Amino acid sequence: MKKTAAIIAVFALCSAPAFAANQGGFTGPGATQQSGGFTGPNGSKATVESVKSLRDDAWVTLRGNIVERVSDDTYLFKDATGTINVDINRKRWNGVTVGPQDVVEIQGEVDKDWNSVEIDVKEISKVAQ
Repeated sequence: MKKTAAIIAVFALCSAPAFAANQGGFTGPGATQQSGGFTGPNGSKATVESVKSLRDDAWVTLRGNIVERVSDDTYLFKDATGTINVDINRKRWNGVTVGPQDVVEIQGEVDKDWNSVEIDVKEISKVAQ
């Protein structure tokens, strides 16, 4: 039994570098590797109405307008199906400046409490019109 465990451990240690070499990553300018990685959309396209029925921590992408600042980091987001509060930390703005007339795309996680649903925004970008 001990010999089998030792053989498995040696095999795992020897094969670890081969597995590490196949990890995905960045493929743009300055990249050193070109293997593996996800190339599809950044989350499920959703509407305000559909977000309210998703599970907590679901990753979503919404497109619409930020129409009002509610408090420090909380804003009112609106699309064709309704409105929802979004929490946008200062560091997430990354120099993007938007007004109520600008269409934005936000990506983040659904944050459900007992009696409320909001989006914890991880990335925001202005959509060219």
